[in-house]
Amino acid sequence: MDLTQGTQEEKNNRAKKMMLWFGIISLIMSFAGWTSAFVVSSSRPDWLKDFQLPNAFIISTVVIIISSLTFIMAKSALKKDNRQLTTIGLLATFVLGIIFIYYQFSGFQQIIDLGYNFTGPTSNVTMSYIYLIAIVHILHVVVGLICLLVVIYNHFKQKYNSTNMLGFELAATFWHFIDILWVYLFLFLYFVR
Repeated sequence: MDLTQGTQEEKNNRAKKMMLWFGIISLIMSFAGWTSAFVVSSSRPDWLKDFQLPNAFIISTVVIIISSLTFIMAKSALKKDNRQLTTIGLLATFVLGIIFIYYQFSGFQQIIDLGYNFTGPTSNVTMSYIYLIAIVHILHVVVGLICLLVVIYNHFKQKYNSTNMLGFELAATFWHFIDILWVYLFLFLYFVR
């Protein structure tokens, strides 16, 4: 398909989707770099080999997977022009995003309760990586929540319907990406020592 073909609106839509994918690819590269550094650093003599991730991280993983399902439900409802179910799905996704962040910070508290801080005399290189990776991911979830708020606002202004879903689809793509990214990061941090 020739990217120069189509109406101006179609060209703009393709450009917006392409910009989102460039951003996603750059995020993948960033997190690949951090997880690679984690693997390289794991050969250090002060590396914690027997550390278990906090249970709050397991709960947050389940929550973020459910949030993707509620966003899929909202999109499916929008395709059928079911505004009420779309609203429920969007609001549920937003609330689950907040709950995810809550459990992430609960996980940090569990790590601190074990005596490991991000920096300082009670820090450890293993924990510093876990803090860094999780905090940077949380920042991207916050960006996802802001996108979701824009989508919810536009939904209430009746901007979206079954034939006009671009902003909705862009937000959904980003949300699913950060969800999949966390599942990867969680599995990585859980299994790679």
